[in-house]
Amino acid sequence: MTAATTAESARAIAWRRRRAGIARTWHEFATQKAALAGLFLLVLTVLLALLLPLISDQSGLDVTRVAGKPLSPPDSQFWLGTDIDGRSVLLMTVWGTRISLLVGFCATALSVFIGTLIGITAAHFGGWVSAILLRFTDFFLVLPSLVLAIALAAVLPQGIWTIVLAIGVTAWPSTARLVRAQTLTIESRPYIERARALGGGHLHVVAKHVLPGVAPLVLANTTLVVGNAVMGPPPPWCGGAGGPPPHHGGGGAR
Repeated sequence: MTAATTAESARAIAWRRRRAGIARTWHEFATQKAALAGLFLLVLTVLLALLLPLISDQSGLDVTRVAGKPLSPPDSQFWLGTDIDGRSVLLMTVWGTRISLLVGFCATALSVFIGTLIGITAAHFGGWVSAILLRFTDFFLVLPSLVLAIALAAVLPQGIWTIVLAIGVTAWPSTARLVRAQTLTIESRPYIERARALGGGHLHVVAKHVLPGVAPLVLANTTLVVGNAVMGPPPPWCGGAGGPPPHHGGGGAR
């Protein structure tokens, strides 16, 4: 058997094991009714946010074109009532879903990327690299994340991506600590020493052994970071994380 055939066979075995692991995980997940209900609501919310421009009119967010009376109670026309400007609270909530999901997922992706990169680098290289990165992480840990996010948003150009950046660069320290601890645990195992003895470099060890080992922890932590990113209040000009963008004809909070 040639080396190429052996490598291909090993790769096929690895992918078969991954598919079996995914199938096993889904089977265990599918046995939990609460988890399935949560997944259904999440998918429904994402689909609603994506298809909203096709099924709803955004003109109701404009305070100059409102049809309701200020602070009206819920009725057949406005199911959740109206705000102080006469806009439908339900319409504002539904349209705010797009902003909330955009900020939540993008800020989480940035935060998890920074935290994972710093955590793996600190644990893998150790020494002075780890000392510098850990002191850098401690600096962000002791600072109030909300105050730091507001400060960053105040000095950067106003907009949704500023909110994403402000939340993303302040929410990564906890992820970095978790990933570092998990990386240290993985790199203490015998198969890591065997990979290095066979000539595996830093990139091989991290990509082939460390990342697959920390991925489940990162995924679990990501679900928590998304919720915090969605609920984290943005700067005052945005009128709340779930409010409409300020450029929709006066649709932002005043």
